[in-house]
Amino acid sequence: MKKNFTQKDKIYLSRAFELARLGRFTTSPNPNVGCVIVKNNCIIGEGYHKKSGSDHAEISALKSTKTCVQGSTVYVTLEPCSYHGKTPSCAHALVKAKVKKVIASTIDPNPKVSGKGFEILKKSGIEVKYNFMQNVAKNLNVGFFKRMKSGIPWIKLKLAATLDGRTATKYGVSKWITSLKSRQNVQELRAESDAILSSATSILKDQSKLTVRWDEFSRKIKNIYPKNEVRQPIRIVIDNLNQITPENLFFKEQGKILLVRTKKDNLNWPSSIEKIVLHHINDVDQNSKNINLLSLMLKLGNFNINNILIESGARLSGAFLNAGLLDEIILYQAPKILGEHAFPLFFLSKIIDLDNAPKFLISNVYRIGEDVRLNLKPIK
Repeated sequence: MKKNFTQKDKIYLSRAFELARLGRFTTSPNPNVGCVIVKNNCIIGEGYHKKSGSDHAEISALKSTKTCVQGSTVYVTLEPCSYHGKTPSCAHALVKAKVKKVIASTIDPNPKVSGKGFEILKKSGIEVKYNFMQNVAKNLNVGFFKRMKSGIPWIKLKLAATLDGRTATKYGVSKWITSLKSRQNVQELRAESDAILSSATSILKDQSKLTVRWDEFSRKIKNIYPKNEVRQPIRIVIDNLNQITPENLFFKEQGKILLVRTKKDNLNWPSSIEKIVLHHINDVDQNSKNINLLSLMLKLGNFNINNILIESGARLSGAFLNAGLLDEIILYQAPKILGEHAFPLFFLSKIIDLDNAPKFLISNVYRIGEDVRLNLKPIK
């Protein structure tokens, strides 16, 4: 639907996007949504969706108003929902409030909505305009849009390396290649993710916990994300050799864990751990006994996981790259050199020449502390 939008529309919808971003740490598995209500060229209400089960952005904005909303224009970053789930329908709430117009950035990709919210509004005589600043809406909720379309989460790989692409010394020491500010930024990446995935080998070697550590946030993030509201992402461990046991300190941290294996065991696991046993011929390579990563990603999509952050070693990172499953790479590069005997970023199964080498688009690059952060998207 192509309709004319004004500069004021852009200003108010941009404000709605600012609000939506405030929920990026807590809305999972729902999308980030912001809403602004305007009457007589003044903002009379605004809100955003904070977490699943709480008020949606439209309801939050309606509740914030101190004046009558009848005849107002509502700016929202995603189509208002049409059905009663954990919360009532936002489309019906806007009809009841007798708003005059709704301007939404884009249609909701959720098949339960997907245009139905707009139809409810239009049938009640409310003017509806949408398809404006769509790229902003989709970039804000890349995982939600991808999962709704393909059933697979958005897959982001985090890497930290030296100038010569090395991740650890030849003895396996990697603490700390990057600066404090880079590590603080990683905590933000974790907090934005629904799940963090690693291998049992990496966890055993690094004694990593893969948790969100609020104390390591920058002051800016602490100001918008209080410690008592921290949501720990689901932690996913690929352990196709059954190496890891319940005694490992990794399992002492609070939060849900998905343990992915190829065969069952009789160990006494804590109740917070859910095992995914992959043994079907389509789930495991019968020669290498490695897990089929595409099959696993489809299963993880069924857990309503929108965004996965991979933090692992060169072997698993290389496996995801070889499988063509990566949507994005975040590379923190430190101004250090470790030399040829140090560990590389990837182990790749094929001999690669320049013609078939994986290629990437640098979508963003900026300095962070002493390091450089690169956002890379594979060219598929």
